[in-house]
Amino acid sequence: DPELWHRATEGCDTLDLAVLNAGRADAAPLVDIDFLQWRQVMAANLDGMMLSLQYAMRAMAASGGSIVQTASISGIKAEPGTAAYAASKAGVIQLAKVAAKEGAAQGIRVNAIAPGGVDTPIWDQVPMFRDLVDQEGSRKAAIAALGRMATPLGRYARAEEIAAQIGFLLSDAAATITGTVLVSDGGYSL
Repeated sequence: DPELWHRATEGCDTLDLAVLNAGRADAAPLVDIDFLQWRQVMAANLDGMMLSLQYAMRAMAASGGSIVQTASISGIKAEPGTAAYAASKAGVIQLAKVAAKEGAAQGIRVNAIAPGGVDTPIWDQVPMFRDLVDQEGSRKAAIAALGRMATPLGRYARAEEIAAQIGFLLSDAAATITGTVLVSDGGYSL
């Protein structure tokens, strides 16, 4: 809701750093996706990201800044049953690249991070994961099993690790990095 964004940010005219993070998962084969579910995923993951990016870039226009958007390895590597989520995150990646090009003249850097498996609550929405929790006996064991199955490094990332990588992209140490996608997936996409 653009009007909600306008009201929520009224009086906040400057911004130096922004982390734009949205994630709503859905799992269904493309031929079975309910259109309402598709729209809900797109609204959260892509429409929300665009509105956030629009506000952040406007607030950074006078003095520059750095933005990191959370995409996903699903936006790069295709997997069956992920059409809505994957399409939304691929859109986030392209949105970051366009924004980087548009914002460069104003000193605005825009990057994306594309995590693979990360131990976050988004997994709890996925029916397959709930089944794995039952099979493995706990949520922690299910996350460990997924990491062993899916990545050459044999584990999923912790949220703190992804946060540190985002911190790097926001920092002056990454001052010449814009329009890039940092893939942090334990080798899943290899």
